[in-house]
Amino acid sequence: MPSSSGGASWGRIFLPFALGYYLSYLLRTVNAVISPALTGEIGLSAADLGLLTSAYFLAFGLAQIPVGIALDRYGPRRVEGALLMLTALGAAAFALGESLGGLGLARALIGLGVSACLMGALKGFAMWYPAERQSSMTGFIMAAGALGALTASAPVEALLPFLGWRGVFWIIAALAAGIAAWILCALPDEASHASQDSLAQALRSVAHIYASWGFLRFAGSAAFFTGGFMALQSLWAVPWMMNVNGLSLAQAASQLLVLNFGMLAGQLGIGILGTRLARSGVRPVNLMQGGFAGMLAVQVLILLGWGPLAPLWFLLGALSAVNSQAYLASAAYFPREVFGRVSTAINLMAFMGAFAVQWGLGLALDGLQAAGHGMAAALSIAFGGLIALQALSYVPLLPIFERGRRN
Repeated sequence: MPSSSGGASWGRIFLPFALGYYLSYLLRTVNAVISPALTGEIGLSAADLGLLTSAYFLAFGLAQIPVGIALDRYGPRRVEGALLMLTALGAAAFALGESLGGLGLARALIGLGVSACLMGALKGFAMWYPAERQSSMTGFIMAAGALGALTASAPVEALLPFLGWRGVFWIIAALAAGIAAWILCALPDEASHASQDSLAQALRSVAHIYASWGFLRFAGSAAFFTGGFMALQSLWAVPWMMNVNGLSLAQAASQLLVLNFGMLAGQLGIGILGTRLARSGVRPVNLMQGGFAGMLAVQVLILLGWGPLAPLWFLLGALSAVNSQAYLASAAYFPREVFGRVSTAINLMAFMGAFAVQWGLGLALDGLQAAGHGMAAALSIAFGGLIALQALSYVPLLPIFERGRRN
């Protein structure tokens, strides 16, 4: 194990992982800003746009089970490095895309390519950093993702008049190839950490996870809170601000920047305070209970148009930082050695939820407009439906459903 205390370890281990997750989150959210240009050039309906953007989430989610097994078997250097090469190909294909089908396939390839960026980092931290640093490392890697979301808002919007959305994706393709090369060359050899499970044993353990209460308790909130937030952040927040709040694209991109600054602040807060809170008896599920209740309240205020816009979106972003606690909360029900498979199971629900919410909102908007509702009214109805689903998924998190936890 390399030393985790020096600057060499920071540059050799943390920074390559941080850049990978930065890129993953940038690609997750960039369509929110380029959507007007993309819609105008390609001629997409709301459902088309939702399906195109959610192809990332579908491919990402479907990859989670094999990614979890591969990370245990081959380690993060080989798995994440190889997959980021696919990201570079997908970004280049997106830059060349001329149709909904071609763009959708490229977007799916991007989703597959970045599918190990967070789980690979968490696996690597577990392998190469001492236990007492896990909480802070998780918070800081999530903050790197928030920086990617920040880049995908106002900075990308500022580049569009000069580069266009195709030029932005050519830059992303080059960046993905460079990060892949860094990971393959810099990360330590993980051969000694490889899982000895056969493929059949690994698949049986995955099936056990999906049938267990430790997974089922958090599956709904992962889908509708985490996935729902990703759907808003990566696409539907900007149409909401433009059609409901009457903002221009530049103003909406600035508000998206505020949302992403809130997420960054929340993640850094958890990274800095997480160990202290744990020592005080505050468990990950407690953070989820408080954070998700706050998200419901803030979203209702946004839906009703009550309160100043920027503070509400900032607060929503900050509260969303508790999404990452689902990996730790669910892992408390399982032996430590299956952490990778448990975390990818929860990640699958989050990304399947993001796919379903993102596309589902587009379908709902088209249907509501066809029924005679204006875009603003249709967005309000669809957003209200998402809040209702989130409220239902909150119920299993209540203390009365606490059972079977290992620690």
